[in-house]
This record gives sequence, structure tokens and C-alpha cells, in this order.
Amino acid sequence: MKKIYLGIKFALSYFTFLPIPFHPKDDLSHPRVLKTMMLSLPFVGALLALLCIGTFTVLESLGWLGALIAAVIYMVLYGFIHTEAVMDVIDAMYAAHSGKDPYVIIKDPTVGAMGVLYGVSFTLLKITALATLLMHHLFLPFIALAVISRIALLVLIRIYHFRSPFVSQLHEHLRVFPLLILIAICIGIGFYFLSWNFFILFSIGILTALLLSNLTKKSLGFINGDVLGMSLEGSELLLILTTLLLCH
Repeated sequence: MKKIYLGIKFALSYFTFLPIPFHPKDDLSHPRVLKTMMLSLPFVGALLALLCIGTFTVLESLGWLGALIAAVIYMVLYGFIHTEAVMDVIDAMYAAHSGKDPYVIIKDPTVGAMGVLYGVSFTLLKITALATLLMHHLFLPFIALAVISRIALLVLIRIYHFRSPFVSQLHEHLRVFPLLILIAICIGIGFYFLSWNFFILFSIGILTALLLSNLTKKSLGFINGDVLGMSLEGSELLLILTTLLLCH
């Protein structure tokens, strides 16, 4: 049980900005800890969505301002870790086009002009799209897409080999059967609350993540954690837009 508890804490500390304390003797590299950490990821997404919705509920009287603040809070809660990946991947793709080593560029802590331009454009689009989702009170679809985008991340971790020691370690410990059980549970819950719309969102989310990661792999020649983050952000944005289109 302690390993499972540590795995949940590890997921919260790694994929969110929430302050999660650890003891120096905690072994976060244990296989069971890593398995639990990965399988907890969709529920971390649900938690972040709920915190965002709670923020909007408190600030709803402010209208659009409240929705924008809540949308920003959602991205702050995961520490912009996936948004930063968008900037890094764009920089690496432009580097590859100009004949430079994309892996060196993607690991560089600085960000080039193109990465900034794409990152700012993406952030503006996602914040306004999410704010619109909140203004229309599409709370259940929001929770669903936060879960789906992170299930898609697990699918990518399972099927690809990575140029990243940590993600490669996650790949080794993520087994197919537990992942399928998790997907079945999430689909069952999603269908109960959203009916067939959940299947539409689920299909779009998985396919978008696969398409983005595959195209990026062809461009860069490798996949690492930044590509995963970029794929998550891309699939989540498309899911938000799809939800708005389905519900209007």
C-alpha cells in the first residue's frame, strides 16, 4: 500500500504544481511506484479540472474575467510543464529544418523566437477556448477531456521507444493489461455521464495524440518527454474545440 500511496504522490508532484512533500528515504524509482504514478495520471487530470471548475464557480460573477482567471489557473496548476514542451518542440523542429541537431536544441534551457511565438499563440488560444468552455458550463466534458488527454499520454508511453532515460523507464514499467483496465474504467464512467459524446471525444483525443507524436517523430527523428507534452496540449486543445462544436 505504501508503494501505491507514493505513486499517487509522485504523480501529483510531477504532473502538478501542488506542494507534495516526500521523505528522503522514499524510493520513487520502485517499479510499483512508477506503475501507480502512471495509472494515476488520468485522475490527476480530473482533479486539475475540478480545481479549475471550483475556481470559476467562485469567480463566476466576474463574467469573462472569472473564466479567464480560472483557465489560467488550470495551466498554472500543472506548472505549464506541457505548454513549455510546445515551445521546445517547435524550436527543435525549426532547428532540424535548418540542419542543426534537434536533440541539442530541445535540451537547451533557452527558447528561440519561433518557440516563443508559437508558445504565446497556443497559450492565448487555449486560455480563450477553455474560458469559453467554462462560460457555457460544460463542466463534465471538461473533466472528460482532461482525463482523455492524459490517457492518450499513457498510450504514447506504451507504444513508443524514447530518447529519454526517465520516460524509457516509464515505458518499461507500463504494462498493456493494467492500461486496458484503466481505459475500460474511464470509458465506462465517461459513457455513463456523457453517453456517445464521450466516445467521440475519446477517439479524437487518442488519434490526435498519435498523429502529432508521429509527425513530430518524423521531423525530429526521436521522441522524448517534450513531444509527449506537446501531444497532450495539442489533443487537449482540439478536444476543447470539439466539445464546443458538439454542444452548439
